[in-house]
Amino acid sequence: MDSVTTTGVPASLEDAIAQAREATQAAIQAGVPRMVVELAYSELKGMPVAQQFYPALQELGLVFKVYFPDAGAAALARRDWGNPDFVVRAIGELHSEMEPGDQAYLFVEPSSLEVNQVEEMCAQAGDAFVIMLNPKLEDVATIGIGYAGRQLRDRFLSTLEPVYYLRPMEGAVLLRCYPNPWQVWQETDSGYELRAELPEKPSGEAIDRILMGEATADSSESGAAAPKGKRGGFLSELQEFIRALTQ
Repeated sequence: MDSVTTTGVPASLEDAIAQAREATQAAIQAGVPRMVVELAYSELKGMPVAQQFYPALQELGLVFKVYFPDAGAAALARRDWGNPDFVVRAIGELHSEMEPGDQAYLFVEPSSLEVNQVEEMCAQAGDAFVIMLNPKLEDVATIGIGYAGRQLRDRFLSTLEPVYYLRPMEGAVLLRCYPNPWQVWQETDSGYELRAELPEKPSGEAIDRILMGEATADSSESGAAAPKGKRGGFLSELQEFIRALTQ
């Protein structure tokens, strides 16, 4: 990854993963214990992303383990990654135990089916860092929307810090790259322009208001009407990259 975009909208999925690595390293160095890295595309497969992502932990010299939701995915990763010198196991698999010498744990696409095991493992992790890569822990059909679901969010999910988040939308991008705040970028004929910076993840309605040029939480915004975004661009490039990555 030669030309890395450290700020602003990444030019490709490869740049986005590089951004995510840098954000994660910054969060680890700042002592953030539990973190989420999310590249929000339904077509994206976790294993090739994880392969480009885990060097972030190697570069910091950390002793780490990588966990997949099932043994088949873990075995495939070990094969495709050339039997690496770190542990790659399924959540709950034999010999997947967390050990005192471990410094970090990377969970690749953990789902709501494993949420209780993942929560327990996070409790066992102690002072080690935990990174959730493209998690799918909050499936309403599994954890529910009532009291049990709220308890899970308050007790566990709310403790996970989004250190990197990237969601391409029609003519816009929602981005959070630690330590920067949440950002809404809009695509224009001259490239992406920053429309707002916010301390918390904005709702869909809030994003719509920002893109329509209404007042935002960012006092530096003038509130002038924003130019209408154009189609294609970044999202089209990402779709092409994803297709190439998952074939």
